[in-house]
Amino acid sequence: MSGGPSPFARGTLIGIVLIGLLAFVALLYALGNQGGPLNNGGGHAGGRGLNGYAALAAMLEADGMEVQRIRSKQALAQPGLLVLTPPADADGSKIAQIVEARRRIGPTLVVIPKWLVLPVNRKNWFDPQRRKGWTRTAGTDAPEWKGFADNVTVSIGRAAEKGRWQSVDKSTGTGNGTGTQSGHLPAPATVETGSGKGLIPLVTTADGRMLAAYAEDAGVYPELDRWADMQGGDDTDLYPLVYVFEPDLLDNWGMADRATGLLAYRLIMASAMTRTQPVMFDLTLNGLGANRNLLTLAFEPPFLAATLCLLLALVAVVWRAFLPFGPRLIRAREIAAGKTALVGTSAALVRRAGRLHLIAAPYADASRERLVLALGLPRGRLRAQSETAIDAAQARRGIPGPRYSDLAAALRAARHPHDLARSARALQNLEKELVR
Repeated sequence: MSGGPSPFARGTLIGIVLIGLLAFVALLYALGNQGGPLNNGGGHAGGRGLNGYAALAAMLEADGMEVQRIRSKQALAQPGLLVLTPPADADGSKIAQIVEARRRIGPTLVVIPKWLVLPVNRKNWFDPQRRKGWTRTAGTDAPEWKGFADNVTVSIGRAAEKGRWQSVDKSTGTGNGTGTQSGHLPAPATVETGSGKGLIPLVTTADGRMLAAYAEDAGVYPELDRWADMQGGDDTDLYPLVYVFEPDLLDNWGMADRATGLLAYRLIMASAMTRTQPVMFDLTLNGLGANRNLLTLAFEPPFLAATLCLLLALVAVVWRAFLPFGPRLIRAREIAAGKTALVGTSAALVRRAGRLHLIAAPYADASRERLVLALGLPRGRLRAQSETAIDAAQARRGIPGPRYSDLAAALRAARHPHDLARSARALQNLEKELVR
């Protein structure tokens, strides 16, 4: 049974399909990008507060360096300089795992945190002076990362000469050479320094305490500009590991000073070894990691083949939906209306009761009475007399085949449904021939 036109316009259907497709794509994108906002006041490359490193990343990008902000653990295995800025409460074993895995991939620079910060309070909700992500210091705390660099000790104290720092001269191994750089830290009362076996200083305070150093087991490494050669150790395949004990050498607060900014640039360039490799700032240790983007993952082998099959199936479904073959079908009514419903219900009841043979005699009698009326025969006679008169009319008209009386007797004697249907059909065909 064919139906009427679709209740929705074609444009409406296309709009529904497109909205559903866009929602699905957005869901795939969101599932792989759950890591929180970058500018949250944390001490990482996305933080724009005093303790963040957004200024350092921006400076490197402005200089043409490739800067990546890593939010997935898989990306940590890429070549290039990896800058780790873990918080003070980070798991030392996780840091050690990342560093050890990279010793044969690329150099690693670890920045040791010290600041405890709070967001800048605003006077009211509409305070224009309050910037998103800004922070204020609330004290210091030296980290204790058990399981990572346990031979290195970190301490916080007042620095000499108003927090002056100086780079180590390559030729003399001290900060007194003519090629050294120097500057002042923004908070001389709380300077973080490091000490330990196997550390070669790169930047020190005026009294010789280490603000930045590299591990002596770093292996063969190109010379640092005006700094010590990173030579040493037995394994020449290892990439260097650099420690920056004083975060103000690299963070936004320290980068406000031009001399400190230049030092940060030199330190990054020397650690990166070459400008062709990217500088990667890790965000996973700061709780900003995210899963791989499912949307891009779907178009990478080996999932690309399955994605193409799904797209082809989608095209086929859409084509089949908008270009149907023939008119749409509407299901027939479960219960027919009027006399048809009455006859069908009665027949189903008789058949279900198993009394189909009981309708044979009434059907034969009804057929006889119709023929008596149609042929103009006398009414009210006995059954045998009426059927004899019908047989005579059949003979006068020359209708071949069994006589009417024989077919009626066979119908009354039938018991099986097949015999009943065959006898009733033969009786009905003869009735049609007689009433022509």
